[in-house]
Amino acid sequence: MKNKEPLILAVVVFFTLVTYYLVEPFAHSQMHKHVESEGFAYADLPALTKTGDVARGQDLVMGAGACVGCHSIEVAGMPAPMDPATAAATYGVNPPDLSNMGAVLDEKFLSDLIKNPAHALMVEHKFDAAKGQMHPMVAFYGAGGDIDQEVADMVAYLKSIAVKPEELTPAIAFENACGRCHAVHYEKWTQIGEKPMFKKKQDELAFDTNVLNYQDSLAKYMGTLPPDLSIYIRSRGEHYIKTFIENPQNYLKGTAMPRVGVNAEAADKVIEYLEDSGDAKRHERAEVGKNVMIYIIIFAIFALLWKKQVWRDLH
Repeated sequence: MKNKEPLILAVVVFFTLVTYYLVEPFAHSQMHKHVESEGFAYADLPALTKTGDVARGQDLVMGAGACVGCHSIEVAGMPAPMDPATAAATYGVNPPDLSNMGAVLDEKFLSDLIKNPAHALMVEHKFDAAKGQMHPMVAFYGAGGDIDQEVADMVAYLKSIAVKPEELTPAIAFENACGRCHAVHYEKWTQIGEKPMFKKKQDELAFDTNVLNYQDSLAKYMGTLPPDLSIYIRSRGEHYIKTFIENPQNYLKGTAMPRVGVNAEAADKVIEYLEDSGDAKRHERAEVGKNVMIYIIIFAIFALLWKKQVWRDLH
């Protein structure tokens, strides 16, 4: 019996590992299509060939570009022309504040978004201009000059007013990239912003009503209400979420979810936000797991010594 113990241990370890593989890596590989990251390079979009001028870009954004007709720019003191629920009823989704879009979005994507929203967002299957299906964001057709230069100027302005890359927080990245379509219940985040504490019940009910009205408009626009992302980091994992953000069409051909267009740094911040909200105890859990493994190793050593002592006494 004593000589068979290593063999028994090897068999137990083998079948334990096989069971784990079938339940975890293999099962997930079958349930979720594996997609390699494209590195947020947006190779299908043309690079900017012009050097933008910030002052001219400001004039275009505030004037001929007509951006402030739909978008707020809070950092420049420009409020939103409509409240979120009214904007969603008008456009399907609330147009984002442009204050930090220059830090969150890739500049190639931002440039193409200004000139051809449906193409940049990869929703041309849903918005076909030839069939009269126009995207709610109006394309910029130029202000009478070189349109590529004008767009480069607008991009330069938007980048100039945004936070610096090192100042980009997970919350800023998530709210700009995902927060107008997805709620995060764990963070009290709704599609119209974080739900505050209310002293009066009627104020809370009014807020909840606005959220429901917004969600109704969003569901009609998207075809279904986008899911709450509270535990997506745990149910899907980092790789799936990052590659889905990068290009939803790679996973769900024909989906109404647009390509978000974030740069690589902003994508990492989005993941960090989801980890902090959906798996807030991960660092504590890792520390506990390490201590448990140390305990098991020590316990195994004492068990082995005790076993040897018992066998020695028997002999």
